[in-house]
Amino acid sequence: MYFKQFYLGCLAHASYLIGSEGEAAVVDPQRDVDQYINEADAQGLKIKYVIETHLHADFVSGHRELAGRTGAEIVFGEKAGAAFPHRAVRDGDEIKLGKVVLRFLETPGHTPESISILVIDTTVSNEPQKVLTGDTLFIGDVGRPDLAGSRGFTAEQMASMLYDSLHGKLLTLADATEVYPAHGAGSLCGRNISKETSSTIGQQRQFNYAIQPMSKDEFVRMMTTDLPEAPAYFPKDAEINRRGAASLDELPPPPSLTPEEVNKLAQEGATILDVRTAAQFGAGHAPGAINIGLNGQFASWAGNLIKLDAPVVLVGEDDEQINSAALRLARVGIENVKGYLGGGMYAWDQAGLHVATISQIAVDELKHWQDEKRDMQVIDVRQPGEYRSGHVPGAISAPLAHVAEISGLDPNRQTAVICAGGYRSSAATGILARLGFRNLFNVVGGTSAWINAGYPVEGAETDETCQLSSA
Repeated sequence: MYFKQFYLGCLAHASYLIGSEGEAAVVDPQRDVDQYINEADAQGLKIKYVIETHLHADFVSGHRELAGRTGAEIVFGEKAGAAFPHRAVRDGDEIKLGKVVLRFLETPGHTPESISILVIDTTVSNEPQKVLTGDTLFIGDVGRPDLAGSRGFTAEQMASMLYDSLHGKLLTLADATEVYPAHGAGSLCGRNISKETSSTIGQQRQFNYAIQPMSKDEFVRMMTTDLPEAPAYFPKDAEINRRGAASLDELPPPPSLTPEEVNKLAQEGATILDVRTAAQFGAGHAPGAINIGLNGQFASWAGNLIKLDAPVVLVGEDDEQINSAALRLARVGIENVKGYLGGGMYAWDQAGLHVATISQIAVDELKHWQDEKRDMQVIDVRQPGEYRSGHVPGAISAPLAHVAEISGLDPNRQTAVICAGGYRSSAATGILARLGFRNLFNVVGGTSAWINAGYPVEGAETDETCQLSSA
């Protein structure tokens, strides 16, 4: 048996190529599919099946393009309702790839149509050696049950299904069975996913908090309490995957635009997306631009902060950055890229257009200002759970996805914006600048640097007064 995991860090996404005797299947492919075709060719394999463990909500899949280019059959769980020709599988259905058998388990809970795939190399044993669990069982966690609410199920109903899938099916497998999920740390499809990208049933039985012995009622309460908010683009991407996305070849490469053309598009409402680092953005950017750096979880935050159909203009350092940004936007369904700023910010400056800046400050400077009792406000744009775990004294909680909705602040006061390390806070400064905040500072190193410096922190239980409305 040939088996390979492909891991895409910026989406914390794992996909797989499985083959035997010249035949292969791809499981949960990302949107750009060349790597699977190239790898199959290199191994002398023909891709016969493209299998989806569920309708992914956090990225756009390449299942239709991959099937179109290889002649493969697309496989979904029976309840997916995919709007194109596919094989709908149920519990116990099998596909054979040479000496390898893929046996399907219906494992609803993360989504109603979720399936897991038992991988059986019959040259070794007739018992499964591996299981591909999609978003049902992660390493260190299980799938969220609240991402299918629009499909007629409550989070509690989905959590109940998830409990049955875990304890009635996956946890009946032998301890030595290897576990390969569809996501790793950083994915919002779970809450506490490990950095490891594979494990075994036995290790998960021992260390995964969510599958420890407990009643179904206890599990449902645990899985539906304090869930982080689901990104707004998730239902839209799930629907794109149900219909099947267009081939990437149908998306034209973004053209080069003059500074004057970019400025006109900005005035017409286009989103100017600056993909450089926070330091570069702070040193000079187009007014009204938002900074989502390619050096972080770019695609996920772009999907969170930019409407899928919004016209977008890219600003980067070079063609490589621009092309990478356009591809990574397409992976989450953002396709309306009008072009990019030719010549970058140098050309913008040379055209005589205004260059905006955001001051970057270290945590010791922020601490000094607080000691001096300067008239300033601190906005913490991390998730509520992160904020509750400890924050800069007096900081106001305003998660990045909702920072534009915050009320009760004075845009004329000095405002320091902080996150865990400086990535999300840089994005927030661009959003706040568009709202009229004039004295913005991005805290370099974020709360991590503040804590490492030994400076005091407050928790929510001792600082209830600094919660302002973000609605």
